[in-house]
Amino acid sequence: MNVLVINAGSSSLKYQLINMENEDVIAKGLAERIGIEDSMLTHQPGNGEKVEIMAEFKDHTDAIKMVIDALINPEYGVISDMSEIGAVGHRVVHGGEKFSESAVINEEVMQAIEANVELAPLHNPANIMGIKACKKVMPGTPMVAVFDTAFHQSMPEKAFLYAVPYSDYEDYGVRRYGFHGTSHKFVSRRAAKLMDASYQDLKIITCHLGNGSSIAAVKNGKSVDTSMGFTPLEGLPMGTRCGNVDPAIITYLAEKKNITAAEVINYLNKESGVLGISGISSDFRDLEKAKDEGNKRAKLALDVFSYDVKKYIGAYAAAMSGVDCIVFTAGIGENSPLVRSYACAGLEFLGIKLDEAKNEQHIGKEGEISTSDSKVKVFVIPTNEELMIARETLELVS
Repeated sequence: MNVLVINAGSSSLKYQLINMENEDVIAKGLAERIGIEDSMLTHQPGNGEKVEIMAEFKDHTDAIKMVIDALINPEYGVISDMSEIGAVGHRVVHGGEKFSESAVINEEVMQAIEANVELAPLHNPANIMGIKACKKVMPGTPMVAVFDTAFHQSMPEKAFLYAVPYSDYEDYGVRRYGFHGTSHKFVSRRAAKLMDASYQDLKIITCHLGNGSSIAAVKNGKSVDTSMGFTPLEGLPMGTRCGNVDPAIITYLAEKKNITAAEVINYLNKESGVLGISGISSDFRDLEKAKDEGNKRAKLALDVFSYDVKKYIGAYAAAMSGVDCIVFTAGIGENSPLVRSYACAGLEFLGIKLDEAKNEQHIGKEGEISTSDSKVKVFVIPTNEELMIARETLELVS
């Protein structure tokens, strides 16, 4: 079966068509500037050349039609007609407490996704637009929603509750939800295979480090804690997000800067993190370059980020009463030996020993980077959320 994976944003739509017999990517692409002038589709068949198609996308339905047209195009298409798409898997950011697993999309599921819009106002509306567009263009094709939050629904109350009145949780859903669940699930399962061990018997700490970063504690095949919370603002400092701060800072900054609380939240989301500390960039490649050139604030930003990664590794080792494996993934986790080295330095007392030569060799590729005598295995595992979505979709529609 061929599964089409859709990741819809407010003005963009990423896609992959995956042959689930061998899990090969048949085609992938990106529709950009939906509803904006100069919209464009970039389509790449298999290992072929990219094709750029300029077209007007008034809405997501237009974009989906263009994606289908590209997939069946006689010149650069990869299938003969739409009937070769057996199912569609949609990334949906927030499933709230309703979904602990992926779900075949029906009217009840759509209503539940819409009910969670207030918890993810920047993401769920776009995900809904993508689903509705696909249903309009492919009305007879089964569709599945794969939720970023679902993997973390196994967290116990002691891990997901905040110390606010319990009625705020009951009435308003104020709790830790966690995100990047599809990525944490994919790489933790892959780590178990690399260790040739039972997934249900392992204690794994997965570090999804990118422009948005989160860490998860995965014990016996289930997420038991994670760093992102009610929103993706909590946890590690990120590219432009502040991560953990004293909540009183919000009103303090609002008064000092004469702005609203909502404007402070925007400030903490878009102007903070390593960008705010360094004053240079939210891109870790820029920070590493500036550090090498002697920029102290760039080094400080890297130090703060890596220090927090280390603290979460220690905390989650304590929460699980041990750790068997640590995984680094996503843009920074896969490509920055420096951050990995900083984060693991001084953790020998936990049985974590990094092989610096292996660490330098593994940039963007899978492999073990711990020493042969390290009690805790350390891996670099490139994440593949699209493949995870396709697998979940296939499992449900089959």
